[in-house]
Amino acid sequence: MNWSVSFQPLVAWPWIAAIVAPLLILAGIGFFLRRRGAWLRMLAFLALALALANPVLLNELRDPLKSVVALIVDKSQSQDIGDRAKMTDAAVEELKARLARFKDFDVRVVEAGRSPKADERAETRLFAALDNTFRDVPPSRIGGAIMVTDGEVHDVPAKAGSFPAPLHALITGRADERDRRIFFEKAPRFGIVGKPLDLTYKITDTAGGSGAVNVRVSVNGETLSFDQAEIGQETHLSIKVPNAGRNIIELSVDPVPGEISTTNNHTIALVDGIRENLRVLLVSGEPHAGERTWRNLLKSDASVDLVHFTILRPPEKQDGTPINELSLIAFPTRELFVEKINDFDLIIFDRYQHRDVLPVLYYDYIAQYVENGGALLIAAGPEYAGDNSIARTPLISALPALPTGDIIEKGFYPRLTETGKRHPVTRGLEGSASEPPHWGRWFRDIVVDHPQGEVVMKGPDNRPLLILDRKGKGRVGMLLSDQGWLWSRGYEGGGPDVALYRRVAHWLMKEPDLEEERLTADGSGMTLNIRRQTMSDDPGDARVITPTGKTLTVKLAKSEPGVFTGSVDTNEIGLYQIGNGDLTALAHVGPVNAPEFADPVSTTEKLRPFAEATGGSVRRLADASGNMTLPNIVPVSSSGDASGRDWIGLRTTGDSVLKAVDRVPLFGGFFGLALLLLAMGAMWYREGR
Repeated sequence: MNWSVSFQPLVAWPWIAAIVAPLLILAGIGFFLRRRGAWLRMLAFLALALALANPVLLNELRDPLKSVVALIVDKSQSQDIGDRAKMTDAAVEELKARLARFKDFDVRVVEAGRSPKADERAETRLFAALDNTFRDVPPSRIGGAIMVTDGEVHDVPAKAGSFPAPLHALITGRADERDRRIFFEKAPRFGIVGKPLDLTYKITDTAGGSGAVNVRVSVNGETLSFDQAEIGQETHLSIKVPNAGRNIIELSVDPVPGEISTTNNHTIALVDGIRENLRVLLVSGEPHAGERTWRNLLKSDASVDLVHFTILRPPEKQDGTPINELSLIAFPTRELFVEKINDFDLIIFDRYQHRDVLPVLYYDYIAQYVENGGALLIAAGPEYAGDNSIARTPLISALPALPTGDIIEKGFYPRLTETGKRHPVTRGLEGSASEPPHWGRWFRDIVVDHPQGEVVMKGPDNRPLLILDRKGKGRVGMLLSDQGWLWSRGYEGGGPDVALYRRVAHWLMKEPDLEEERLTADGSGMTLNIRRQTMSDDPGDARVITPTGKTLTVKLAKSEPGVFTGSVDTNEIGLYQIGNGDLTALAHVGPVNAPEFADPVSTTEKLRPFAEATGGSVRRLADASGNMTLPNIVPVSSSGDASGRDWIGLRTTGDSVLKAVDRVPLFGGFFGLALLLLAMGAMWYREGR
């Protein structure tokens, strides 16, 4: 119970002052003039003032409130190193038991640190959890906080002492831990395919020392070289970017005896490969309606450098015009097909026929170009079925199909074959899902016999229309109609000519995304997503090896024709190896080179300035011999010390909650009236004498 006196005036205080002040002045004058009865006047006036002020005796019934104490448990991945997790669990259970003995404390246990989905950098953010714990608690009720952590905390406030109560940190791990680390100092985000990319890296060792260390350099899972680097010195590395798209460059060093973790013995850099402009040679045999379709398409592609020639005046055309009066450019056959043929990524013959513009030997050069890794596209017209067909030249060895000499000229809808529905070049073409396809008709198809490779589109009577084939290291495509320009002109609604032609060209130039058999994977948050392109009906399950060496099996389900996908949620950050059939892929899940693993050695120094500024302390749980010792817990006042050699203090609060109030007026009722009348009567009595 708490007794107190409160005034509840019958009128406002200014009115009381206005009434009582003149009376007190009169009483004061009486004292000054030494009039008899002055003290009785003073008592009477004071009694009147008290009556107006209405003093009340209050008796409050209050329940004391508890101090709120936070027990923050670090559950970050660095706590899985060695026996830290075991030490943490044991310490937390003992702390709970000890804190439960004190009725003055309301203990809140919070697990924090393992939050890669919310924290893109995978940092250990214990102070964010601490702030959330006390969000609904006034500062006067905060008794303190105890953190059980390895000390690798990445959100320590810059302003020491901003916490209004003692903060104590109990550090797991040992003081003599050793760790070796390799990390990139400079790693560009992009690189040109086939061009050198300059990077720098460094190796550090908490044990100090110097000397050369062997470094294994891997690109996309394949070991590229073994280099040597000096500990503590920045080392230069130059590699060629192998592929367009995502490339994973990995550096790794061998572990050393006594090392607490090998997680940071390797580091990766994600480099997006960008192709330099692809060089395409387009040779049109003669002007025709669809000639500009290819030209406009290739010129609109910013990644393509186009060289285009149209044969306007073949050698057999003789009209008597002197050569010096012709404004035509001579076709540089030797420069293009002998000296610089290997500079081109793709050669397109658009309705081209053999008319002695190219020497016969040059066709053999083109066939060798394809065999050695080049790309050739034949956009065939009626000439391909005629006597001057390029199929009658040494180029025949590179062609996927030979003409029969027949030409079908009637309206038909180009359709995807069953193979074409799964092939990346034609899969999902806009308008292909309906029957008939939702695009315009073509009116000419060149008949061929016994096509090689894959027929992905068919024309009238189920005859081949688009053939894709591999020859040696190179690739060949054959479009057996010159009617594609009808789509670009919007005839009967047009069609997906841009998408089709661009995909064909880029497949021939070995665009990775258009490979028939391809396994890719990437991380989204803490989810590993796997995508398998295949021409088969069932690629089987994917095998996944996690960063810690665990093996997982991921079911791949069909998402669309030729595409199977699967995903798995994980709590491990790092590099994953994925396999399916004879294909392999690498993917990184979580933040790249996360701070959580940059320096896994336990430390007391990061938290010490902040903790000591709050009156708290930082100490290790394990002594020199490895035995765990917990400090005693002592309740302390807000002004007392909060830590000692073998104890930690948590503050108690003086806050309470009001349950009930008893009110007793001191100058009310008959008692107050009697006192007032007695004082006034005594004054009048004395004045009467």
